[in-house]
Amino acid sequence: MKECLFCKIVAREVPARVVREDEDTFAFEDLKPQAPTHVLVVPRRHLATLNDLSPEDDAVLGKLQRVAASVARERGFADRGYRTVMNCNAAAGQSVFHVHLHLLGGRGFSWPPG
Repeated sequence: MKECLFCKIVAREVPARVVREDEDTFAFEDLKPQAPTHVLVVPRRHLATLNDLSPEDDAVLGKLQRVAASVARERGFADRGYRTVMNCNAAAGQSVFHVHLHLLGGRGFSWPPG
């Protein structure tokens, strides 16, 4: 998708601090971090929102979570805890319409979130 910011990041047309990548996923540092670690994990394939998922996307969604858990372990806060968040559509806070998982860690979190 030519106008999608995250597609441009995955294609390396827009610079980003890359954390990890593989054939299905791409993880990079958020430009406006909300925690000491704030990494976005995206599928390489463009999917606008969670509402656009099909059964064929089940594996990649699980992989997004596994990548987040691995980054949390590498950064040393997996055992203390971390948060993963996926927003769907503007009213829930989605500002880039490419499915993405936020990994937030390195500080405490309260409940309910904002």
